[in-house]
Amino acid sequence: MARFFTLKELCESSTAKARSIDNYPTFEVAAHLSELTEKILDPLRFAWGSPIRVNSGYRCRLLNTAVGGAERSAHMDGYAADLSAMNGKTEELISFAMEWIDHGGRKYDQIIREKRGNSTWLHIGLYGPNRIQRCQKLNIIK
Repeated sequence: MARFFTLKELCESSTAKARSIDNYPTFEVAAHLSELTEKILDPLRFAWGSPIRVNSGYRCRLLNTAVGGAERSAHMDGYAADLSAMNGKTEELISFAMEWIDHGGRKYDQIIREKRGNSTWLHIGLYGPNRIQRCQKLNIIK
């Protein structure tokens, strides 16, 4: 059971609303989101000690295309989320998360500091394609 994050916030999207895209997950994807929350998101939020905003969680294929997501994005399987710190300290959250994930011996696929224009966020994925956990740490500037 999720402590800090809800299924609703993991599926919300202003782009989906604006374009009338049904972004409701299948039962399988909802189970993946639950696993992501249990293994990564809730423990990270607890360790961080301050609220975290979900900028993007689950994205159906149509929504993923609309936002310019990767063709094989883990978001489409419910295994990734883009996050920012609600206290405005997203860069600190990213640094914290990068250390936290290693020091806790946690398995993960990707943890990425992403930046586009003036926006910076943390992408964190539990599994990649075929449930692979590549343990990749990346910095992407678009």
